[in-house]
Amino acid sequence: MRFDKRSLTVTARYSVLLLWLGLLMGQPSPPTPAPAVSSSSEQKQPTHEYSLPPDKLKQAIEYSRAGYWLHFGGAIYGIAVLLVILQWGVAAKIRDWAEAASEHRFVQVLVFVPMILLAIDLFSLPLGLYGQHLERVYDQSVQSWPSWFWDWTKSELLEFAMGIILVFILYGVIRRSPRRWWFYFWVASLPILFIVMFLEPFVIEPLFFKFQPLARQHRALVGELEKVVIRGGLVIPPNRMFEMKASEKLNSLNAYVTGLGASKRVVVWDTTMARMTTAETLSVFGHEMGHYVLGHVRNSLMLGSVFALILLVIGYHGVNWLVAHWGARWRIRSLDDWASLPALLLIAAVLSFLSEPITNAYSRWQEHQADIYGLEVIHGIVPDSQEVASHAFQILGEVDLDEPNPNPFIEFWLYTHPSISERIAFTQSYDPWSSGNPRYIKVVLH
Repeated sequence: MRFDKRSLTVTARYSVLLLWLGLLMGQPSPPTPAPAVSSSSEQKQPTHEYSLPPDKLKQAIEYSRAGYWLHFGGAIYGIAVLLVILQWGVAAKIRDWAEAASEHRFVQVLVFVPMILLAIDLFSLPLGLYGQHLERVYDQSVQSWPSWFWDWTKSELLEFAMGIILVFILYGVIRRSPRRWWFYFWVASLPILFIVMFLEPFVIEPLFFKFQPLARQHRALVGELEKVVIRGGLVIPPNRMFEMKASEKLNSLNAYVTGLGASKRVVVWDTTMARMTTAETLSVFGHEMGHYVLGHVRNSLMLGSVFALILLVIGYHGVNWLVAHWGARWRIRSLDDWASLPALLLIAAVLSFLSEPITNAYSRWQEHQADIYGLEVIHGIVPDSQEVASHAFQILGEVDLDEPNPNPFIEFWLYTHPSISERIAFTQSYDPWSSGNPRYIKVVLH
């Protein structure tokens, strides 16, 4: 996949403010993994390659190029918006209003945070509108504009609520420890991050999509999925398998693992089940089960927290330099002034953009491991499992308009998943069973 379209759910949409919390969710690059196919005995000649008919190929190239321009142009535009907010004194003016409203800092943050975030997001709204326009033009979205604006409004309200909490904590630690606030904010943010991740399936995602137990309308499919679960030696009860009614807003296909601990669950989009056979859906489920089994959510949070600490240290020095050199022009009295928030977000935006190749490389590595697990866990359950998985990727690419031959730089910088072409090629060639050495699933079916 080119971009992780699960960003349409809300964790990725809490806005620019949550870049600071988002830094805690970043994922560092692991040591270079061993090649996925370690010996010639595990390779077969591919019998299928990813391709698109001419009309879809033209659409895929146009859609991809527009998305790339939107991403890189959007990053530059977002940084420019923050600079304008600072240069025009918008942040200082809103700070003055907040301080005039009350002497109590919590009341001030209740005034300041929603107003400054709304100002930033209104500047950025044209990008969101254009992005939704692209999704509709290229048949990725069927969501009406009123529905889209209602989702945007709900996202803003969530952003305001989270922003008030985070900004209050951030400026509290800045006032109490000007030299070590980066560390104390990091410590204070970690439990908030884990709480949000835990509550996301229960509280946040249902605000944007409808969910129901998978067994309600797909009992036969759940029975097949349980065979895969047993093969993996796991217990994923049916009450942790959910169907998401994506078709009310989207045409694209997906499935994902979400939540932490008792809230962890596997979600399959109804669009996926509508376009794929049961066997192909099992291959998608096997991949998502790989994320579940291999602890990718947990590992990403743990490694990402360490990575975030490094970025916060860099951010600490960067924002101090900005305030020292430009604070007077921007009417920022000191770092603990509410008006310094856009400067903090500016540093966060730059660091987030520059770290994308690292976080996406780690994401691609995880996705590849999940692909391996998925192939192994359905082997012997699904007849011709490699052909089935390859065809599932083909369908995914056709519906999501994935380019067959993406630019290597774009893959390096933007791709959260290996390209569809790479995934099909690997699926066709991966054959550890001939050497009796599968990586994850050692059980032999009789």
